[in-house]
Amino acid sequence: MADEKAGRFPDPHEFQVPPELEGWEEMYPSHYLFSKDRENWEKNQFWYQDKIHAPEPMPPLDLIFQEAWQISLSQYTTRVFCIPPAQGIAQRMVGPYMYICAIAPPPEEIIAEKAGLFEKRVFYVFEHYDELWDKWLTKVKALGKEMAAVEIPRELPKFVPEDQVLPAPTGCYVSYDLIEAFDKLVNQMFKGWQYHFEMLNLTYLAYLMFGDVSRKLFPGISESAIGKMVAGAYVSMFRPEEELCQLSRLATSLRGVTDILKSEMSADQKIAELQKTPDGKQWLEAFDKAKDPWFYVSCGSGWFHHEGSWINNLDIPYSYIKSYVERLENGETIERSLDTLDKERDETVAKYRELIQNDEDRESFEGAYNTIRTIYRYAEDHLFWVEHWFHTIWFSKIREFGSLLVNNGMINEVDDLFMFNRYEIPELLTEVATGWALGVDIPMRGEYYKAKADKRKKILQAAGEWNAIPALGVPPEEVAEPFTIMLWGVTTDKVKEWLKGMGEGAVTPGDISEIKGFASSAGVVEGKARVLKLLKEIVDLQPGEILVSPSTNPSWAPVFTKIKAAVTDIGGLTSHAAIVCREYGVPAVTGAGIATSAIKTGDIIKVDGDTGVITIVERAG
Repeated sequence: MADEKAGRFPDPHEFQVPPELEGWEEMYPSHYLFSKDRENWEKNQFWYQDKIHAPEPMPPLDLIFQEAWQISLSQYTTRVFCIPPAQGIAQRMVGPYMYICAIAPPPEEIIAEKAGLFEKRVFYVFEHYDELWDKWLTKVKALGKEMAAVEIPRELPKFVPEDQVLPAPTGCYVSYDLIEAFDKLVNQMFKGWQYHFEMLNLTYLAYLMFGDVSRKLFPGISESAIGKMVAGAYVSMFRPEEELCQLSRLATSLRGVTDILKSEMSADQKIAELQKTPDGKQWLEAFDKAKDPWFYVSCGSGWFHHEGSWINNLDIPYSYIKSYVERLENGETIERSLDTLDKERDETVAKYRELIQNDEDRESFEGAYNTIRTIYRYAEDHLFWVEHWFHTIWFSKIREFGSLLVNNGMINEVDDLFMFNRYEIPELLTEVATGWALGVDIPMRGEYYKAKADKRKKILQAAGEWNAIPALGVPPEEVAEPFTIMLWGVTTDKVKEWLKGMGEGAVTPGDISEIKGFASSAGVVEGKARVLKLLKEIVDLQPGEILVSPSTNPSWAPVFTKIKAAVTDIGGLTSHAAIVCREYGVPAVTGAGIATSAIKTGDIIKVDGDTGVITIVERAG
């Protein structure tokens, strides 16, 4: 247990997980475990659960995304753009949950050495962002297409086809192709994540710099006012929803289309009905044109294989379109109000510009403001192209290996493949390739791998019922690392709350009447709360309610024109929820920590996006 009086959490080397998780260690690479040879260093770090990227038990193969971002984020900070005081972020597994730590700043001489490189490299990116973005998008799209084109053998032939032998042997055959294809997909994933962080840290850095300039020039300025000046970005992550809006409006102009779209039929049934009329075919043509790439969006965060995506579950976009069509027929507006957003932003900027007293300060403000307005869209642009489009392609390709392994009796179900980490899967594929190469009727260890997958699924299920400890080790006197605060929402006060919540006499969620988080999007509203934790629960959300959730993700975008405000447990000022709410002009408090446990559906709550305070006004009966 945490020791509030001592101001620390359990030692990561002594902490014990529940007995029903026995065997969890074998699921993950050894370098992800706390270890004796790194004990002194690990004990001196503050580890907290990463609820942004890993809020639920981690399937072994899904860990590949975490491996990729740990390397990429850290190298760009420490070795590429050389952000002077910053180091990387280390990861460890405790049970099936991932914990991270922001590594303490390097020695002063290293900071000084990095500073010279930082200024030259970072400001070049700021000044040339538009052309660099065009190059970035070109190579990301090319990589995604390269990944989609990887050929994965659907089956192992009885005999190699003759055209691979005569008139000249090709030299390499399906046994080699199988292993090479998996290696390609792994390498392409890591390459995609190398691209992912090319400018992301600089995006957050630009926000920090603009915030620092604003607080210096305008003492007492709220974080929500800073956020409002940044709002109004035209970014890729909003395109899926914009496409749905356009398709919904098109439907209202075509004969008989809306009746089909409003029906309770499945997506496949609706498509079959629409194919029967010229107007229906016209609408389907527009729908098919929008699908690639804009429906390559995850039904969740894009981090877990079980979330699915729009392109693989068309019932999702069709359900959103049904809702939009009904709202249009009721005379409602379904698009975010860009004109209003732009007007409010410009008015806020003009208000603060008038307070500037001299040319030097004016130059400082305009420089920081122009930089953040230029580069900040990368935060949501990259999100679509990597964590959604790119990940969706990867999941689709990797499942082809799952089908092959099922057909060869190595696993029971396609998705059992995700019960093995990226280092183990070549073992399964090698056994299949070896058995095929040896000849017919060669026994393989299918039962061994099936049993291992079943055991791991049980461990993950048990982990889902375990309330994992929020942190391990000794927290710093003050949480000062800017990305930790801004993205993860971990602050000194938040750490103190964790300690109090785990000590004797801790306040129960039902006794809480006020919650503090980040003032992420301006505005004050009061209304009925709707606590949602899963995508499928969105159908319960009513217009005018306040969304309360652990976090938000891009597939939830259609709800932001329906809600009064948003509250999240996780995330700071640059989290997805914070950005999206600013873009929709919806008040928001993020990083509230215990909101989903303290607030119940039906509670009347007041959300103050200017101060970051959530007040429970009246409990539901």
